[in-house]
Amino acid sequence: MGKNVEIEYLELEENIEYNNLITKIINKCFEIENLQESKIYISVTLTNSNNIKELNKKYRNIESATDVLSFPMFEKEEIKEVLRVGIEEVLGDIIISIEEVEKQAKEYNHSFERELAYMTVHGFYHLIGEDHVQKEEKKIMREKEEKVLNETGVLR
Repeated sequence: MGKNVEIEYLELEENIEYNNLITKIINKCFEIENLQESKIYISVTLTNSNNIKELNKKYRNIESATDVLSFPMFEKEEIKEVLRVGIEEVLGDIIISIEEVEKQAKEYNHSFERELAYMTVHGFYHLIGEDHVQKEEKKIMREKEEKVLNETGVLR
C-alpha cells in the first residue's frame, strides 16, 4: 500500500504497472487537494466487467457493466471534520473494471494508461464530494481531473 492508497484485485492478477500508476495519480490528487498530511486513504479495487456489473446492479440498480464506481464513506461536509480530528480512516472505495478501461481506451483513441489514470482521478473526486450532474459542477470536476493528469504527465 502507498501511504494514500490501498490497491486490491478481485479475480485479476496483480499488476505492478497498474499499482504504480494508481499510486502516482492518488498521491498527486492528495497533493493538489492538500491532503498529504492527513491520515485518510483510499481503497482501490481492480476487477473485471462481470464483477463491476454485479456491483452496479446491487448498489445502483443498473444492470450493465460500468467503468468505475465510487463509494464515499463521508458526505462532503463531513470530510473537513475527519481531517480536523486526524483519525486514520478510509475516505472511500473506488472500483475499476480493467476490461471496461481497455474498451474505452480504444473507443476514445488514447492509451490504456490514460484511461486508467482518468478513472482513478475521476473516482477520487467523487470520494471528496465532487460531481458532474450540473454543468458548472462538471466544469469544476473536469478542470481538477485534467490538472492531476497534466501534472503527472499522463496526457491524451
